[in-house]
Amino acid sequence: DHRVVDGAIGAQWLAAFKTFVEAPETMLL
Repeated sequence: DHRVVDGAIGAQWLAAFKTFVEAPETMLL
């Protein structure tokens, strides 16, 4: 089911977004 893959990608993106919110300077390199 492709929804499982979409969920995993969404979770990975959300984790990266959370990191960006907490420490935006780390994403500007």
